[in-house]
This record gives sequence, C-alpha cells and structure tokens, in this order.
Amino acid sequence: DEAQYLSPLQVNLEDLLADRLDRVKAKDENSLSSKIVIMKPILRFLQLLCENHNLSMQNLLRDQNNKSKFNLVSETLILLDVICGSTTGGLGLLGLYINESNVQLINQIMETLTEYCQGPCYENQVCIAIHESNGLGIITALILNDINPLGKSRMDLVLELKNNASKLLLAIMESRTSDSENVSEKILYNMNPKQLVDMACKAFHQETMDDENDDGEEVVSSRLVGHNIYILCHQLAIYNKDIGFMLKPQPETMDVKTVEALIFYGSHTAQIEVNRSDRNLEQIVFPIPEICEYLTEETKFKVLTNAERDDQGSKVADFFNKSEDLFNEMKWQKKLRSNPALFWVSSHMSFWSYVIFACTVFINVIVATSYPFAETLPNAGGHLSGVVWAFLLGSAAITITIPTSVAFKCLFLSSILRLILSAGPEITVTLLGIALVVFKGVHLISIMGNMGLFNMPVSQIIFNAELAYHVGYLILCILGLFMHPFFFSVLLFDVVYREETLLNVMKSVTRNGRSILLTAVFAIILVYLFSIIGFIFFKDDFIMDAETVPTAHPRSMDKMACSAEDDNYSCDSSSSPDVGLLSVSSSESGECTFDSHCGVSPYACYYHRFSFSDGVKERSCDSLLMCIVTTLNQGLRNGGGIGDVLRPPSNREPLFAARVVYDMLFFFVVIIIVLNLIFGVIIDTFADLRSEKQQKEEILKNSLKDPTEFTGPESYVHEMVKKRCLDWFPRLRAISLAIDDVDGEQNEWRSLQKQLESTQSLVQALTSQLLDLRDQMTEQRKQKQRIGLLNNAPSLLNTGNGYNANTNK
Repeated sequence: DEAQYLSPLQVNLEDLLADRLDRVKAKDENSLSSKIVIMKPILRFLQLLCENHNLSMQNLLRDQNNKSKFNLVSETLILLDVICGSTTGGLGLLGLYINESNVQLINQIMETLTEYCQGPCYENQVCIAIHESNGLGIITALILNDINPLGKSRMDLVLELKNNASKLLLAIMESRTSDSENVSEKILYNMNPKQLVDMACKAFHQETMDDENDDGEEVVSSRLVGHNIYILCHQLAIYNKDIGFMLKPQPETMDVKTVEALIFYGSHTAQIEVNRSDRNLEQIVFPIPEICEYLTEETKFKVLTNAERDDQGSKVADFFNKSEDLFNEMKWQKKLRSNPALFWVSSHMSFWSYVIFACTVFINVIVATSYPFAETLPNAGGHLSGVVWAFLLGSAAITITIPTSVAFKCLFLSSILRLILSAGPEITVTLLGIALVVFKGVHLISIMGNMGLFNMPVSQIIFNAELAYHVGYLILCILGLFMHPFFFSVLLFDVVYREETLLNVMKSVTRNGRSILLTAVFAIILVYLFSIIGFIFFKDDFIMDAETVPTAHPRSMDKMACSAEDDNYSCDSSSSPDVGLLSVSSSESGECTFDSHCGVSPYACYYHRFSFSDGVKERSCDSLLMCIVTTLNQGLRNGGGIGDVLRPPSNREPLFAARVVYDMLFFFVVIIIVLNLIFGVIIDTFADLRSEKQQKEEILKNSLKDPTEFTGPESYVHEMVKKRCLDWFPRLRAISLAIDDVDGEQNEWRSLQKQLESTQSLVQALTSQLLDLRDQMTEQRKQKQRIGLLNNAPSLLNTGNGYNANTNK
C-alpha cells in the first residue's frame, strides 16, 4: 500500500526535477556573454547621470559638440533592437528572443531610455521617435503582444516589461504641446489603436499576481500596466479622435468586461492643466493615487465649502495650506482600516454629533419646563397616556418596516415622552445625561480617529483647538450629570458651532476683534476724561436714586394675619414664630388658611411689610473711582448719555453753560461717534461674511512618489510646491476654454494665423498669376515684334533694291 501511495509522489518529484533541469539547461543555453552582461551596470550609470531630469546631461549624451560625436541615445535604442532580435526576424517572433537571461537587461535599456526623455528633453524624444532602427516598433510590440514562452512561466517578468514599455512611450509623449516632428504619428504608425485599448482592458481582468515574488521583491500588478496603457491612450487621443471615442464606455456596442474596465480606469484617472514657466498650458493625465480614496466625505465637504475665495488666487493658496493636513489624514485613515471597531466608530462621526445635539435639546426642554423637579410623577390622565403609547408603538412599527430618518426621530421623541410619564422628568434627565456622556465620549474617540491624533505628539494634541472644544463639551456633560442640570444649558451654544450663519455672527465680532477692542479702549479713555471733568466741576450733580433691599426672608417670617379690605392686605405679626404659613382674616374667627380663601401669596405680604423706602438719594461722585463707575454704568446705558441721570441744573447757575456743553459733548462723542464706530465695525464685518457665504454658494452652484521617479511635469510641480510658488496653477485660463472660447487669446492667435496663412496663399496665387501674366505679355510682345519684323521685311527689301539701282547708275 505504501508503494502504491509513494509511486505518484515519486512521479511528481521526478517531473519537477526534470522540469527544473530543463529550465537550467535552457538558461545555460540562453545565457548572455560577458560583453553583453556588462552593459547593464553601464546603462544604469547612464540612467543615474540623467536622474532628476538633468537636461544638460541628457543633451550631452546625445551631442558632445565636438568632432568625434557619439549619440548614446541612438546607440541605446539600437542595443534594444539587437537584443530583442528584430534584425533577424519580424516583431511576431519577439517572444523567442526574450528570456529570463536577458529580460533584466531589456528592462534596464527601457528605464535608461525613459530617463533620457523625461523632463522633458524634446531633442531626445525626437531622436528616439524618428530613429531608423526598429526600436520604436519593438517598444510598441512589447505592449501589444503576448511574450511567450516567457509569459507561461514568469508572468511577473512580462508585466514588468510591459510596464516599462508603457512608461517609455509616455516619456516620449511627455509635455508635447505641439507635435511639429510628428512623434505621435510615428507611435501610432506601429500600432492598432483598438488593439491598444483592448490590451488595457485585458490587463484589468487578468488574474492578479501576488504582491511579492519568491525573492521578496515587489512585482508589477496587471492593473497598473493596464492603467499606464489607458493613460497612453489618453495622450494619443489628442492626435487621434478614434482612440478618444474608444475610451468612452458604450454598453450598447461593447462587451461587459470592456465597459467595466473603462469605467474603472476613468474613475481612477484625473487630469490637470499646469502653467509652465514659459506661460504655456500643459495638460497632464495621471492615475489617482490609492491613498486618495481614504479621504472622508466630511473632509471633502469641509474643503469644498470652507475654501477661501476672496480673490483670484486665494482658494489655491488656502488649499495648499491644508494639503499637508489632508495627506496626514489620508495616511491615518488607511491605517485605521486595520482596526475595524475604531474605524466603525470614526465613520459614524456625523451620526454621533446629531444624537448628542438632540439629547442636549431634549434635556434643556425638560429642565426648562419641569425644574424644580416634583417628587411625584406627572398626572397625565388616561387619554394622554394612551396617545403616547399609540405614538410609541406606531413609530416603532414604522421604523421596523420603513427605517427612515423621520421614523427614527419619531421613535426617539415618543420614547422620551413615555419615559417622562412613566419615570418622571428628573429620572429622564438623568438617563439622557448618561446617554449624552456616553455618546460624547464615542464622538470624541471618532474625532480623534478621523484626525489621526493617536499618532501625533502630545504637544500637538494639547494645542489642538478642535479637540479642546470637544473635551470641554464632555466636561460640561459630566458636570451637568453629577453636579447640577443647569450645566446642560451651556451646551446649547453648540448650535453656533454647527450652523455657519450663527458662526458668522460670532465672527463678526471676533474677526475684527482688535479694531473693536482698540475702539472700546478709546471709549474708556474718553469716559475717564469725562469722569475727571465731572469730578472737578459737577460733583454735586451726580445724585442718584437708591433703594435698599430688605434682609429678611419669607421662610423666617412669623405667623401673620392678613385682613382683607377693599383688596388691600395688611400684615400683622402674631406670636407663633415656628409657623411659616400665612393666615388671612375673613371671618369672625379672624383667621383662615391661605389655600382655601386667600388670593395673595406670602411673598406679597412680605413685601408689603418690608416695603422699599421712597425718595432715597445718594451722592455718586464723592471719589474719582465712584465717578468713573457711575459714568460708565449710567452714561453708556442711557440713550442721551450721562446727562439723562445727572441733576437737572438751573439756568441761573454759573456753570449752566458748561454743564450743557459737558452733556452735549458726552452725547455726541461717546454715544453717537464712538459706540456707533463699534457697531459699524461689527455690522460691516457681518455683511462681509454674508457676502462671502453667498459668493461661496454661487461658486458651488455654477463651478465645477519618490522624487527620482517623478515624470517631467511632476518634477516641475513638485519644485514649485516646495518653493510655495503657485504660478504653475492656471488662473482664468484653460485649454478647453482656449479651444472653445472665440474671444480667447490663443484662439484669436490661431484665427490670425489662419488669416495670415490664407493671405499668404492668396498672395502666392496672385504672384503666380502675375508671373503668368507677365510671361504672357512678354510672349505677346515678342510675337508683335516678330510680326512687325515680318511686315517691315518687304519694304526694307524694296528700299535696298532701289538704293542698289541708283548706285549702279
């Protein structure tokens, strides 16, 4: 039996060993000579010379500006042609010349050629595109063809080849805003556009490879290769409209897999327009990085709505000021996915915020209507209790069958009403307070999770304003639960944080707080000066009405007897100090209880007995400090200034005119000018904030790596961002606008150029016509001369004969 089970195993081992032996033999047969192997480090050295888009070195490798020139760009391309064997066969036999022995060298050749072109170096791009060798055709064939037999055993190497080939073609097409050398036509000449699009879609559905191979090195995914080919198609679509049409998903004419691939590539591809240093606009198509998918919807909405839009370039600068925080948030959100519990809590941050605010509102409504809390339960009656039960059961049934937000709100409201009737307001407030503390704790954790505060240093966490606000909110919740329910009332200020309109009201004071504060200081200085003048000259005019508050308390009153006569109650103290109730005299017995007969409360009788004294006057400016306090308190609160509360002077007094001037100056300077300055600053700021909000809403309605691995445009943008220079960002310019807008500068230039070309062609036509006309006229003149000569010939002959006859005579 053991032999029976071992025999298949032995057969499999023998097959594996034989296959391994065959591969070793094939490798030995296909091994490269030392002269070719040495080219890989040499090419790597040339690549590093051109690293970071060293334009001077790129040009030097092509042209040394001396008598003995060596075009290393062309020689590298010829080496690719020779290694891939296209000189001995067609491109269809390409796979026969590519094996595990030379695939790394081929990859190095294409990486070096890519570095020759990126930057861009237009001369090297043209040199590769128009070279007489078959190198460009080989690069295209590497993308479009199946490279077998290598693809059957090492698909990872094939994908790496295709990835490098697609990068090389993208480098050749990089930043070519005008293609006067017809580089795009050279590339399109060697390929079928439909075959290129089909290859991108095929790579999307190809079986995914492992992230790492046996040696622990990262391998290229098939989707990455397909995405590069898709971007190459986008670049070529500028010069070939058929490719652009093929990139649009068309479910009616395309199969499902093709549509799925095109939709995926389209949703994960973006394009921007970059303003180059020479003021030319360049369109860049790039794959959206995977990490961008981790940006939360709350952050996207906040960036969209809160971006500065004061002037033309403010939103760009504001966005880049936030870019580092956004990137850190995306990195943290990616890491957060590894903790499902924390991710679930963090992803429902808006829900926790809504529940917290709802609990706060209900707590304050109950406290406002029921405090001080009674010891007995509220007597709702059978009808009201039944209505509440029906409301609760109905909302619960609707929530189960149709779980909408309105149904949940109704269920929450009915549950609170039922709890008030069953357990009382005090217990309901306590339970809601506990729920508020729990939900706020969860909300705080979700905020810290979304902001990535768990990975930040302690100092940055302590000085985080948003975190400090929510921690203070949680502290107030705890104080309201364990100290006094009045602390819950402060939480209602959260409506200012939640609503932008109310936040603008607060900002109208805080935005120009320095101006308001300085104006207030100026007002205090003026009040101080007026106080000194009043203390020196009008001290006797500062006479204010005053009333003293009695020190007794209703609960310390003796038993009193009140007699009713014409609705006027008088209170007399009796000899029973231990009883704190009020008795009213309404019968011969002289006493009755307050609840049964009296219509006046004990407090009314109390204030009647301890009534305020009338006509008490106090001097309020005997010291400079009291004069300052009185001027501030009474002068600023009265519409007419300090003159409304001072003693009216007689016109016979010697300081009457000075007093009039004093009152009028205080009114005009302090009340009208200074206070209105403060109010004006606040109102103007609020108007500016409102206009900014309206402008944002209008705009929203009507508007829509390793540095050494950067492409040329990426390096340019990276350097500009490092310098905090935003000139690369187009402002009031777009390629699409330049094409569509007839009044655009570029379109006008093109129109003028076309007119000039038509004028030149017309001039050339007229010139040719004039030349033809001149030739015709010259010919006609010659013909007339000939005819004239022919006509004059007989007369000349006759004249000659007569002359001869006369001579003979």
